[in-house]
Amino acid sequence: MRLRHGWPLALLALLLIAIPILEVWLLVQVGQWLGLLPTVLILIVEAVIGVLLMRHEGSRAWKALNDAFTNGKVPTGELADAALILVGGVLLMLPGFLTDIIGFLFLLRWSRPLARKVIAFFVARRINRLGIPVMRARLDRENLIEGETVETPSTSRLRPQDPTIIAGEIEEPSASGRPEDPR
Repeated sequence: MRLRHGWPLALLALLLIAIPILEVWLLVQVGQWLGLLPTVLILIVEAVIGVLLMRHEGSRAWKALNDAFTNGKVPTGELADAALILVGGVLLMLPGFLTDIIGFLFLLRWSRPLARKVIAFFVARRINRLGIPVMRARLDRENLIEGETVETPSTSRLRPQDPTIIAGEIEEPSASGRPEDPR
């Protein structure tokens, strides 16, 4: 039987079978090495730390998401962080050491960008293999409108690292190629 574009489903099924078996084996090994009570206490402490970390990082991600919307930015990184925090928190609440390690990688602020890049790499690879067209910005030189920007002191709440948003109108050029003087 040949899987046609179905290997992600087969991989998911394999992981759903293999991860619990690996988790139980790991729990038994740690339980034999440390004892039952310390192993259970470690799992409880990890779950509590996971809930607290998820609440803290989740509120930071929610604030960053709201700030992005308020400032008119597309919140791609913020949405990815929120999803990783949610998945990381769920993985930390599951009993097991392997899922806890992955959960901490998704929850911790310094390791989340790496997790985001790894996931983006695999998603981009999958999109490329499926032949899904990706929108890319191109400069349309035939319809290019020349102009100038005039900066006025802004009283908005933009921070210096945020992009400048320019609002205005486009004036049609006259026959001479220059905008007409409204006077």
